[in-house]
Amino acid sequence: MSAEVPANAMLTEMLEKAKAGDAEAQHRLGVAYAIGKGVSQNDKVAAHWFRLAAEQELAKAEYNLGVCYREGRGVPKDASEAVRWFRLAAEKGDTEAQYNLGNLYKNGEGVPKDEIEAVRWWRLATEAGDAAAQYNLGIAYYSGQGVPQDYSQAVHWFRLAAEQGFAEAQFNLGCAYYSGEGVPKDDSEAVRWFYLAAKQGYAEAQYNLGNAYNNGEGLPQDHQQAAQWFYLASAQKFAPAQYNLGNAYSKGEGVSQSHGTAVQLFRLAAMQGYAEAQFALGVMHQNVLGLFRRDVVSAYAFYILAAKQGHKKAQEYMNKLAMKMTSNQIAKAEKRSDEIFAKIKGKTE
Repeated sequence: MSAEVPANAMLTEMLEKAKAGDAEAQHRLGVAYAIGKGVSQNDKVAAHWFRLAAEQELAKAEYNLGVCYREGRGVPKDASEAVRWFRLAAEKGDTEAQYNLGNLYKNGEGVPKDEIEAVRWWRLATEAGDAAAQYNLGIAYYSGQGVPQDYSQAVHWFRLAAEQGFAEAQFNLGCAYYSGEGVPKDDSEAVRWFYLAAKQGYAEAQYNLGNAYNNGEGLPQDHQQAAQWFYLASAQKFAPAQYNLGNAYSKGEGVSQSHGTAVQLFRLAAMQGYAEAQFALGVMHQNVLGLFRRDVVSAYAFYILAAKQGHKKAQEYMNKLAMKMTSNQIAKAEKRSDEIFAKIKGKTE
C-alpha cells in the first residue's frame, strides 16, 4: 500500500524506519494517520501500519488494530477480529485491551456473552489502576453480574475510580451514599460526589444535585441553585431534569413563574416518553395553563400516554375527563395519542 510522504523531517524519518520494518515506527505512523497529525487523516493507511506492527507482536499496535476492527475504521467492521487482536494485546498486559476485551465479553460482541470472563479481564485492567475498569467492576458487584452481589465491594471500586475523577463512578458513589447501599447513608457525602460529577457535565449528577438543593438534602434548601442545575441537565436533553425545571417555572420556584416556559419544558420531556411530563402536559391542556385555549382532546391524549406507562393519576384524570367528553372527542384523542407515540418511538429508535 502506498503512503503519503509526511511533510516534516521527523515523520519522514519515521516513514523510512517503518518501511525498514521498525515496529515502533510502524505503530507511531499508524497513530499519525489515525489522528491526522502531520499527514492527511486516513483510516485505511493507519490500519495498514497498525497491522504491520501488530504482526510483529507489538501490543499497542495489536490493540489499535483491534479498535479499527471494532469500529470499522480502515477495515470492515468485525467484532470477532477485534476480539482476536484485543486478546493478543491483553495477554501481553495491555490495560486498554484488557478493559475492551472485558466489554466485548460483557456485551457478547465477537464472543459468546460471558460476564464472568468480562469481570476477569476488567480485574486485570484494575491492577494497573484503570479507572474505567474499576468502574465496570463496581457495576458488576452492584448488580451481581459475573460476581456475587456485594454493595460494599461495589463502593470500593466506585471509590477508586471516583478518586481518579471518573464522573460515572463519582455519580454512583454519590448514589450509594444517598441510598445507604454499601456505606452508611450520608446525604452530605452524596452531595459532595454528585457535585464533582456534575462539574464534569454528567447530566444525572446535575439532576440529582438539583434535587438535593430543591429538597434541602445534604445542604441548605435553595430553589435558585436547584433550577440552575436542572437547567444544565436539561440542556443535555435529560428528560427528568426538563420536567423538574418545568415544575420550577410552573410554581415560580428559583425562577420567575412562567406557565408558557413550563409547557415547553414538559413537552420536551414528554416527547422523550417521560410519563410525569406527559401527565403534566395533560393537566395544563385541561386547565389552560401556559396555553391559549383549553384542549381536552390533547389533555386526554397525554393522559393516555402517561397511563399506558402505569401513571395512576393520569388514569384517574383520564377517567374523570372522559365523563365530560363526547365519543367523537375521545376517538380524536386516541388517534392523537397514537400519533404522538409514533413520534416518540421514531425519536428513540
